[in-house]
This record gives sequence, C-alpha cells and structure tokens, in this order.
Amino acid sequence: MRVPRPPRRAAYAWDVECGALERGDLPSRRLRALIVVEVRDLGEPEAVVSYPLGATYQVRIAGTVISRHLLQPGWSWEEHAKPLVGTASCELYHRGIVVRGRMGVRTEEGEVLVIEPNQVFDLTPRHLTWVEGDEELEMVDWAGGAGFDTQPGEESRAMVTILFTDIVDSTVMARDVGDVAWKRTLAMHNDVVRSVFVGFGGREINTVGDSFLITFDGAERAIRCGVALVEALAAIGIPIRVGIHSGEVVLSSDDIRGIAVHTAARIVAQAGASEVLVSGSTHDLAEGATGLTFDSRGRYRLKGLGREHELFAAASTT
Repeated sequence: MRVPRPPRRAAYAWDVECGALERGDLPSRRLRALIVVEVRDLGEPEAVVSYPLGATYQVRIAGTVISRHLLQPGWSWEEHAKPLVGTASCELYHRGIVVRGRMGVRTEEGEVLVIEPNQVFDLTPRHLTWVEGDEELEMVDWAGGAGFDTQPGEESRAMVTILFTDIVDSTVMARDVGDVAWKRTLAMHNDVVRSVFVGFGGREINTVGDSFLITFDGAERAIRCGVALVEALAAIGIPIRVGIHSGEVVLSSDDIRGIAVHTAARIVAQAGASEVLVSGSTHDLAEGATGLTFDSRGRYRLKGLGREHELFAAASTT
C-alpha cells in the first residue's frame, strides 16, 4: 500500500574534537542514546493520499502519524469521502490545528461549529467536516492520520485503491501445458507482476495461485499499473484481467480487510480478457488524468454486495 522512506535523523553529540571536553568527560552510553532528535519534513512526505478536491501528506515520527491535509473550497466529507468510505460519518479520531482557511464541523449530537486558523481541535469519531468559505483549508493532525506502515499487531483504517489480477482461463492453460511448464509459467508471471507494480508505488498484500492483491495510495497510479500489467504479461503470452476499487479498509502490518476488498474481488470477476475494470469511485478519483480513458460497462449488482456499481473499462492512450 504505502512504502515509507527511511527516517531522517539529526543526532546531537558532544564534540570532542573541538577540545571543549575530554573523552573521559563524555556522558554515558544511555544518556547519549537519549540526545537524538528525529526530524521529519511534511514537504517530503512518506505517503500521499489523493482524493477529490484534496490530498493528505503523511510522515511517521516516534510511532505517531502526522498528517497535513490540503482541501479545496467546495470539499465536504459527506460529498467527497462518504461514497468511498461507505459510513454515515467520519469514524476516525482527529486532534490537530487549522493552519489556514476555516473548517466546518457537525458532531453526532448535532453541534455545528467553525474552526478558525491557529485554533487546535480534538474531534471524536462520527462527525462531518467541510471547507468553510472560499479559501483552501490547510490543517495538520496527529491522531486521525494513522493508517500506513502499521507496526506488528496494530490495526488502523485508511483510504486505498485496491487492485486484483487474475490469469484468464488459468485452469485450461495449466491442463494444456502440464504441471512442470505451468509452474514455470506462474513463476515468470509472478516475476513480471512484481517488477511492474513496484514502479507505480504498489504494495503486495497477498498472492493466491495466479492472483495478486496489490494496494496503491492513488487511483491513477493503480490504473496505470493495471494497464502496464496487462501489456507486459500479454507480451509473454499470459492474458490477465484486472479489477480496481477505491475505498476504506482496515490495515494491519501484513493484511487488509473490509467491504472495499470484497468489492474489488467482485469487480475483477466481471472483467474480460486483457481488460482493466474499475469501480465508479476509482473512476471519479482518476477522472481527468492525462492519457487515461474510461468506457462505461453499465451497472452491476455484484455478488454479496447491497447496491449496484457502475463499472468502467480503463485504457491508456499514451
């Protein structure tokens, strides 16, 4: 899903060479371990999450995720996040500060308020937010952004784009070529998939047989990766189908789960050979991306899901 960069550290240590202290005057090893300062730059984020009318830039420091949100006038959680998340309100906890612009809030109890620049806030789950007025909203929080690079045993929720691949008629192919040749084909398939998705910032979550589950921070990158996978594998005679969906998932250190994952799995089942089929939410997130085209395939009632989904065949013109 997200691949963090190595942390940048600025270590403050006693300067023996300058002669200010003798080597015997140095503090203990334990004390020297304490005088290390970790520095992160939100201008060089470890993760970026893009969505309609906004983006979130994240860094992790001392086990805490710090998120900088830039939201454009007209953005509201109800209009732009609810269709992707699928919950009635935001279920994340937020503690932070409004840097510029104004943030409107409505709590579960119906209280409505506007948070002004330089005001700090502590916002419990089940709330709605929006950009108040005509100025871009910039806010920083250090609670609700937790959602990438989880530690072992931890879980959190985050918005991701999910990509499933599947080899077309794999059972027939395996029967025709035999077990030994099929094993070589699968190994070659796996090598190609892994070499391609890393170039688009993908994160391998799981591999089952001839299918990959990969996550991305952005819908556009996922779609471009899907197109590249189809082309790369077609070049070596392996036809695949790709299904992509954007939504909120529960993250752990080595797995994801949630309705969004099931939705993506149902979408790949509807895709044809050499087709990249994406959900309406992914289409909306990537709409306007240079060099991508979308052709509506109509509305589908996906198995086990409660509503219809409009699906789009994505292609690249570049």
